[in-house]
Amino acid sequence: MPAPIGERPRPEARPEPARGEGDGVLFPPDPRSARAGPLHEGRSSTSPLIVTLLLEPEAQERFDRLRAAHFPAERNHLRAHVTLFHALPGEQADAVAGDLADAARRPAFGVAVTGLRLLGRGVAYTLDAPELTALRAGLAAAWEPWLTPQDRQRHAPHVTVQNKVEPAVARALRDRLAAGFVPHRVGARGLGLWRYLGGPWAPVAECAFACTGPPAGTRRGPSRAPP
Repeated sequence: MPAPIGERPRPEARPEPARGEGDGVLFPPDPRSARAGPLHEGRSSTSPLIVTLLLEPEAQERFDRLRAAHFPAERNHLRAHVTLFHALPGEQADAVAGDLADAARRPAFGVAVTGLRLLGRGVAYTLDAPELTALRAGLAAAWEPWLTPQDRQRHAPHVTVQNKVEPAVARALRDRLAAGFVPHRVGARGLGLWRYLGGPWAPVAECAFACTGPPAGTRRGPSRAPP
């Protein structure tokens, strides 16, 4: 669990990054381009930071395929993601990266894919894991002085696979995917840190969970993929 940050300087008020495709964020580049350690040192150190949960490659690729199939092609430029924090102060990148490295010193875990959520003009798969809830709550408590109103809200993890379509189109997709949906689990492999650059995201660091075997709650062998 990250150490308390009560003695760290409270950041000045700052605007939240522009909202993306209906779920409050824009989408990150391919997580495989990220690696541990700071990147893009020449970019503005005040640009906000974004924290994501990184999924195992098989699950990431399945969600990417669903996005490719159902997102408007002209808007589907980047990959699916699970956002944990939308806008942390950019000048605290070293402290945030250190806290994420500390938080990642734990076994990997499984995440339940529990159903479909209608976003109004899009559709998302809903996620749930006690380990994720506890991990995010610990980080939120440590970063309390830095949280925006959006990041103080109740966290409802999800993966968006469609957005910016007509509500009737979104409802039809939700109903079709829900009809064949079977709850299942996917593995979480770590935490990602990104810098918001006014649209695109730049990878800053990747912190893999410490694990010597398959993520807890997952099983070896074939499993039912989302429809």
